[in-house]
Formats: sequence, structure tokens, C-alpha cells
Amino acid sequence: MRIRVVSSREEIFTLNPNERLVHLAFRPSNKDIFGLIETCPKIEVIQLPKSYMSTVSKSIEMFLQMQRIQLLEGDVWGHRKDINEYFTIPSSVIEKIKMMKAEGKAAEEIEKKVARESKLNPGMVGYILNKEITA
Repeated sequence: MRIRVVSSREEIFTLNPNERLVHLAFRPSNKDIFGLIETCPKIEVIQLPKSYMSTVSKSIEMFLQMQRIQLLEGDVWGHRKDINEYFTIPSSVIEKIKMMKAEGKAAEEIEKKVARESKLNPGMVGYILNKEITA
């Protein structure tokens, strides 16, 4: 599973329309969010660093909910954009989530444990958990 890292406003309009997971490494305006959704109609998750989450307007949060797009807080630890434009979630993390789910563990427990071990945000772990169940 890959997260597309976007580091500037200008980059939004060059994205592949099939992107589903996007991490915005800049403080987005309402216009930026609308541009992202227009450019990537299949988007499912927009991830922002913690410091930028509080600056997202309530109207955008409501709009994203209506579009069934998750707005998650999180970082892409140790990712270097100059080397690769995607942050890849290791398959070992996805396998661990599947294994814990098969063992009958509660979703909250899986989110906490995997988030702590992998440096992923619990919301992203929850997204992967739900995505893998339906897949």
C-alpha cells in the first residue's frame, strides 16, 4: 500500500487521477482540497501532519465527510521526497494487521499496537484494517 506524498500546491494538478491515499506535506487551503478532489476523483484518504489538522476549516471537514473521504492526522516518518514520491506501508505491517484480525483482536487494540510498533497513525491503521477486510 502506497501513500502519495504531495509537498506543494503546484504538485496537486500533476497527480495521477487514480490516487487513493494522499499525504499533504504543506498547509492546504480550501481551494487546495477542492483541487485535490477534482484532480483525484477516487481519493479515499487525505493525511495531514498534526500541526496542520487544526487549521482545516469545519466546512471542509463536513464536505469531506459527505464525499466519504477520510481526513487523517499523521506523518510519513523518514520519507525523502527527493528519492521517491510515494511512502510505502511495509507489507509486514499489513500482514500483522491481518494476523491480529484473524486472531479476533478488537479493532482499537490492533490500531494501538500496530501504530506504536510501526509509527503509523492509529487512523491510518484503522483505514488499512477496514480496507483489508473488504478486500
